[in-house]
Amino acid sequence: MKKNNIFLTFIIPIVAVIVLLAAQALCDLELPSYTSDIINNGIQQGGIDRGLPEVLTEDMYDAIVKISDSNPAIMASYDFYVSENLTTEELDSLGSKYPLLKEENLYILKNLTEEEKDIVEEQIKIPLIITIMLYSNNESISAGLNLEIPEEGNLLDIVLAMDTNTFNLITDSIETSLEKLDASILNQYAVSSVSTIYNDIGMDMEDYQMDYIINKGLMMLAIAGIGMIIAIIVGFLVAKLAAKIGYVLRSKVVRKIMSFSSAEFKEFGASSLITRSTNDIEQIKMFFIMLLRIVVFAPIMGIGAFIKVSNNPLNWIIGLALIIILVLIGILFGLAMPKFKSMQKLIDKMNLVSREIITGMPVIRTFGTEKYEEERFDKANVKLTKTNLFVNRLMGIMMPSMMLVMNIISILIVWYGAKQIDLGTLQVGTLLAFITYTMQIIMSFLMISLVSIMLPRALVSLKRIKEILKKEVSIVEPDSPVQFKDNEKGIIEFKDVSFKYPDADEAMLKNISFKATPGTTTAFIGSTGSGKSTLINLIPRFFDATSGEIYVDGVNIKDASIIELRNRIGYVPQKGMLFSGTIKSNLMLGNDDLTEEEMEQAARVSQSLEFINRKADKFDSEISQGGSNVSGGQKQRLSIARAIAKNPEIYIFDDSFSALDFKTDAALRKALFKHAKDATVLIVAQRISTIMNADNIIVLNEGEIVGSGTHKELMKNCQIYKEIALSQLKEEEL
Repeated sequence: MKKNNIFLTFIIPIVAVIVLLAAQALCDLELPSYTSDIINNGIQQGGIDRGLPEVLTEDMYDAIVKISDSNPAIMASYDFYVSENLTTEELDSLGSKYPLLKEENLYILKNLTEEEKDIVEEQIKIPLIITIMLYSNNESISAGLNLEIPEEGNLLDIVLAMDTNTFNLITDSIETSLEKLDASILNQYAVSSVSTIYNDIGMDMEDYQMDYIINKGLMMLAIAGIGMIIAIIVGFLVAKLAAKIGYVLRSKVVRKIMSFSSAEFKEFGASSLITRSTNDIEQIKMFFIMLLRIVVFAPIMGIGAFIKVSNNPLNWIIGLALIIILVLIGILFGLAMPKFKSMQKLIDKMNLVSREIITGMPVIRTFGTEKYEEERFDKANVKLTKTNLFVNRLMGIMMPSMMLVMNIISILIVWYGAKQIDLGTLQVGTLLAFITYTMQIIMSFLMISLVSIMLPRALVSLKRIKEILKKEVSIVEPDSPVQFKDNEKGIIEFKDVSFKYPDADEAMLKNISFKATPGTTTAFIGSTGSGKSTLINLIPRFFDATSGEIYVDGVNIKDASIIELRNRIGYVPQKGMLFSGTIKSNLMLGNDDLTEEEMEQAARVSQSLEFINRKADKFDSEISQGGSNVSGGQKQRLSIARAIAKNPEIYIFDDSFSALDFKTDAALRKALFKHAKDATVLIVAQRISTIMNADNIIVLNEGEIVGSGTHKELMKNCQIYKEIALSQLKEEEL
């Protein structure tokens, strides 16, 4: 089912876009041909587009048949219309188009297919030209045949009256001369001959010409309209596909990041993960749009345009243009590629510095390091700006260079083409169409080169996204999770646990063993860097122990479901983290079914209810990003309330009372221990007063347990604990 959805979501629209782009390219390729026809046939040839007359007088028909030796193809292509045999309606209809029909009989071309017309035109072309040349008393013909042009009548009547041998000799001689001419000149002669016939028949050539131009113009408008509609549809489909790809990639990346342990976060860095989730995906989206719109469209245009001009004598100019363009693109590629590859790393650096400045602004102001931070930001900014400027300048040079090449090529085509027009081997419309097709070929190469320039940056972005998606997560869900034991609910046990951070030289924790049970409070204390936070972070599997085993509810946490494990834990980190939304939405983060009473109870236990009630909207009061609109103590209490609202079987407080005054700390602990009397409570603290009443206090030093017991026991048996205690409280307070 999933594969079918992917197929429907991406493959079918992509195929549809390719088909539509091919149709759009064909529309664009047809327009220059119609322009050429309007100029060549509509304007220069009076609307006559082929050397095949659609009507002939009886005399002309007889002459053509005789000169062609009674060609059966010609004879079978015309119907003889006798005016006397036509009905009044037929005579009026045909007579309006062929006025001479009202006076004499005519031969009218049958309704032939285009293919049949081409065959007949090829057969009738030379006999038609010979007939009109003789009929028009052509001086070069008369001089060549040593015939005098009659004062009345024409050479055609004289030649037709000759004996068969003489007639054949004369017509064969003229035919031999005509066959030596270029095909384009011969076509022009044939069209001119058709025009002579139409004028003799009395046809309105101005209307005939306008009809031709209007028909061709309407066809051009229709083709252009179809192309426009296709372009709009393609734009819509490509935009939708690109948005869908961005959505899918972002979803996959964020879902993968959510599965990362702290080790993976440390490896990539927050700024890089943000860049990869935003800028890199945008680069891939833009390249995908360019890929579909250009890489598919441009080759069709280029190949189609080349086929259209394949028989043109000016083809060598296209070859010259392509060589120049390829050399120019090669030079630009060589200069731009290294810069494109470094672009994303510079954006990473920029994001890193910006993030540190924004999040660390209070510290920066406190220590007066604004100038230093400005210089640090400026350094990263200048590097990125210089790279961007270099690349943009190259791109800025590229377009004018390409336009210069195209303009020079246009001048060369016009200059050389004018000579061909003068020789009669090329028509004006054909030359204009050739220029258009040449520009289409050049633009196709230019568009593909632009995509190629974007390719390195897109590939870098794709590689960076792939690194996230392919990253082996160190904390993995077991294939067959073991169910937690209800009869050992809330029991946490460490068995000879050691832990070393990746790439660290020494272990942070060494041979840690202890057991915590429901209804008891286990506290951890020790100097900074002794491993307190690291120890409790092993329980929800933010890291995995390097050696040893950790059991929760009688199950090794590596064998249990990570989600099920974390659902049993109410965790409050060192730094109180709130999410944008409301107080209510933050408290419901771990419990979607939280009732109003439970919410108030959690706030009451955490000593938050008083300041919440002072707010106008109470639990619906807004919380800014990161909880920036509440104080440090309020943020910490709301974090504790969030853990309480979850009603877990295990509470973990990682130095979560440090921002509280002694009075609030004491009140909170008293309410908490009463509320969580059946739960297992783990507390990491720096203040002796916070943990004095704990059932078991574990003292850590350099990653090892150096003492364990109650406050009184440790004051007697553990020198390190005693030193910490005496440094904070007076001896009589202890």
